Amino acid sequence: MDNQLKDVLVRGTAWDGKIRVFAARTTQLVEELRKRHDTYPTATAALGRTLTAGAIMGAMLKGQEKLTIQVKGDGPVGQIAVDANAEGEVRGYVDNPHVHLPSNAQGKLDVAGAVGSSGYLHITKDLGMKEPYRGSVPIVSGELGEDFTYYFAVSEQTPSAVGLGVLVDTDNHAVLESGGFIVQLLPGLSDEEITRLEQAIASLPPVTTLLFEGETPEGLLRRIVGEGELHIHDTMDLKFQCFCSSERVEQTLLSLGEHELQQIIDEDGKAEVVCQFCNEAYTFERAQLELLLAQAKPKPIQ
Repeated sequence: MDNQLKDVLVRGTAWDGKIRVFAARTTQLVEELRKRHDTYPTATAALGRTLTAGAIMGAMLKGQEKLTIQVKGDGPVGQIAVDANAEGEVRGYVDNPHVHLPSNAQGKLDVAGAVGSSGYLHITKDLGMKEPYRGSVPIVSGELGEDFTYYFAVSEQTPSAVGLGVLVDTDNHAVLESGGFIVQLLPGLSDEEITRLEQAIASLPPVTTLLFEGETPEGLLRRIVGEGELHIHDTMDLKFQCFCSSERVEQTLLSLGEHELQQIIDEDGKAEVVCQFCNEAYTFERAQLELLLAQAKPKPIQ
């Protein structure tokens, strides 16, 4: 596959290390989620923007660290959830995938209308400590790019610019392009440099327009920071990865306990558990449930 068409993330620095930059193309990832969850265009755009932010924020982690994003607005899509890690593995879902709204005043998919303008953005990071890091901010617009920008400023005290976009074919619902960038300001920037950066981002065409025209994530960043200013540190492939398995579902069923397992056997004769993240269905027939029931029963004291 042509490298510029792969789902990749690039990260680097610019302006003598005074800004950190990340950009990603997530088209195939978002298309895979669209197919798995049968999302309609506006829901696809909301999930895709959140997933792109998650993939980039995952790249800010190290080793076995991972994070979960929950967008809980008062709009019709309900909760959007995304998991990401430092290896470029991401997954996600939206509570109500069959949401498609009329275009907004700019003629674009009405993501804010789908997400809602009231609610919270929650970020949970598992950094290998005893307790995970949790940060929450109110939703400020529902457009998501602005909401993540607000999160970085308030929760992580890192002034950032976040650009996210998803281009969907509204006729067949396919994802044409998806991607985004995060630019973070580090100490040492002058007021003139901040103004220059703001002007560069303000004049940037929509992310998906550039990607659709063949621009790469690296090229996207060069447009923001200027030719010759960008130092790419590494490039990472992004991929959909779910961590569900039959064994994990077994443990979940076991955790229900003897009484509830017996009830499932008596009333249904089998159990079907569907993973929210990948829509994979795991079916346990009566014989399998009876084996689990035997495990769940208290062992007699010898």
